[in-house]
Amino acid sequence: MPGQAFVISVSGLVFICVTLVIYGIARLMSDRGKGLKRLSRFSETQAKPKIGVSAQRDKGFFRGILTAFGKVFEGQRYASGLELDLARADISLRGSEFMALSIILVVLGACYGWVIFHNLLFSVILGFAGGFLPNFYVKYRQKARLAKFDSQIADALIIMSNSLRAGYSFLQAMDMVSREMSPPISSEFAAAMKEMSLGSPTETALMSMVDRVGSEDLELVITAVLIQRQIGGNLAEVLDNIAETIRERVKLRQEIKTLTAQGRLSGLIIGVLPIVLVIFLFAVNPEYISILFAHPIGKLMIGIALAGEVIGILLIRKIVAIEV
Repeated sequence: MPGQAFVISVSGLVFICVTLVIYGIARLMSDRGKGLKRLSRFSETQAKPKIGVSAQRDKGFFRGILTAFGKVFEGQRYASGLELDLARADISLRGSEFMALSIILVVLGACYGWVIFHNLLFSVILGFAGGFLPNFYVKYRQKARLAKFDSQIADALIIMSNSLRAGYSFLQAMDMVSREMSPPISSEFAAAMKEMSLGSPTETALMSMVDRVGSEDLELVITAVLIQRQIGGNLAEVLDNIAETIRERVKLRQEIKTLTAQGRLSGLIIGVLPIVLVIFLFAVNPEYISILFAHPIGKLMIGIALAGEVIGILLIRKIVAIEV
């Protein structure tokens, strides 16, 4: 019936929205710019966000739930590895808390699917979606933050080189970047300066910043700076040359992105079109499409189609992914 298909579609959208809202509340437990300072491996201090009374109450409630469930996963290797991913995404959650959040969303999704649809398949699908969405969001935040950071490196190097020519020291040039530029590069340089002020060696603080960000361009810059500190030379000129190289790389990436737009669009169509077509047929003529899910041969065809979809998307992504 069209009504049933409509209810299924709307219920799925409602579940996705509720999941995103829950995750958004958990993510906004503290200031966005202070997320990196929560990790003890990268900083010895913790930021105290300035939030209102109601926000503090929500923070205590949701953080208490996540902390209580997260204690089960504390000390595990996977949870510790998640902290680096969360730091790169600038999300102020511990690895154990993120694992607890993912499991809670899996259970909520599975229960939601069973209560609404009374179907084990929908329950499994919604449970999988509940556990997948937080990880997808973390990867999205990492990619967006890294792209913004890379776009700021060239300007930061120009500021540093000009500061060095004006007579400032290297640390003063870093402080100039942290004060004059916008996040995320300003917050990263500020965190590195904070580590140095607490007694951490300059080389250690710079390598920690490379680990936090995960940028190849920043790694190139820090490598050049460390070599210059050992053998000497004109650091301002070195930074100018690196800035020019990074600008050319960014320009080349934009050109490649333009040339591969058609391939990426083809991958998007391949992934979305079958799902849209199934939903449309369910709404227009459910009897016509329902046999595909009831007959054994139909189920086999669905499995083969899903495998083909995944293989096609991976191949297209491999073709359009050109390293620069």
